[in-house]
This record gives sequence, C-alpha cells and structure tokens, in this order.
Amino acid sequence: MLDYFMSSSILFIHGLFMNGMDMSLLRYRFKKSGYNTFQFSYKSTQHTPLENAHKLSEFICSIQSRKIHVVCHSLGGLVLRHYLNLYPAKNLGNIVMLGTPNEASIFAYKLLELKIGKKLLGKSIVNGLTGKLPKWDNKYKLGIIAGNFRLVYRLISPIIKSANDGIVSVEETKLDGSIDHITLKLSHTFGLLFSIKAFQQTKYFLEHSSFIHK
Repeated sequence: MLDYFMSSSILFIHGLFMNGMDMSLLRYRFKKSGYNTFQFSYKSTQHTPLENAHKLSEFICSIQSRKIHVVCHSLGGLVLRHYLNLYPAKNLGNIVMLGTPNEASIFAYKLLELKIGKKLLGKSIVNGLTGKLPKWDNKYKLGIIAGNFRLVYRLISPIIKSANDGIVSVEETKLDGSIDHITLKLSHTFGLLFSIKAFQQTKYFLEHSSFIHK
C-alpha cells in the first residue's frame, strides 16, 4: 500500500492573485514524503475559472502518472470544479480543497461594492467567486479543510459575521458530495498553506480518504 502512494503524483492549484509560489512549502513537504508534485499556474483574474479549466485540462494531460491526487487552495478549487464538469478524469485520486469558497463569496461581493473591486477581482467572479458553479460529482473523493482564525477575521474581515479564515467563511467552504470536512484554527493563506497541521491533515486524507478527527 505504501509503495502505491509513493508512486502517486500530487497536482497543486493555487488561489486568487497567486502564481503557485505560495504553495512551495506544501509541495516541499510532500516531496520529502516521496510524492511527485506538479504546480498548475494560471492567470486568476485575466481569465474566468472556466477558461482556466481548459488550460488545466491541457496541463493534466501532460502529467505521466497512474494516479493524480489534487490539492487546491481557494479559487483553485473552483477551477477544478469546472474542469471535472467538462472532462473525464480516469486517473484522478483524492482531492483536498483548502479554504475554497464553494458558495458565493461574501468577501468578493463586498469588494465589488468598491470602485476598485471589480478591476481587482477581474474575471475570477464570472462563474466563480460570485457563484453559478457546476454541481459536484459524488464519484470523486473530496475532503475540505476550512480555516477559522478569530484574530485575522476580526481585523481583516468584520463583514463576515460567522466563523471564517479572514477571507472565506467556514460555511462557504462546504459542498454537498464531499466525504469529509474539518475546520482548523488557521488563516486563509499563511495558515492553510504553511501550517504543519494543515499538511498532516491533507496528507492523511490523500492516503486514507478521511481526516484525523480527535
């Protein structure tokens, strides 16, 4: 069983405004665990999540691996949802979403109220951060990690009244059809991507199709 997972690959999909460098530490930790890792980089505001899904298809076709697990951060999870709605994925393994707003993002809507908001978010809102997403296919094994770091969300995002990671609420991360969901006391980017706890939970789900619940 261990040899099987060690020969698997992991595809990382970054979030809004990022280029993949933010996931470097997470990738490094998985490389040390014996996995082959790949980073899909895309223009998160210049193209819609649907358009980026087509580019993701081309990237996945270039990966030579019998099993590809996927780890998505934030908007990356929405790009993946569009991809899976359009393309058959025969060699797809388990999937973990980190802080992905699977429902319309309150933060994005509030940002759009500002003059600079629409320009800042660009095309990420089209069939993306503001909703209108494809349904999740239950045949894929999905685990979701949400962040809930009170210090951050009180300072940065008081507009979100419920528990959140500073950008995305815990409720927004939930998605019908996922097989496990866990909330960690972490912030949206630095916590979910850099925390050893988030890495351990992600790794456990990829290998066991469940999180560690204590």
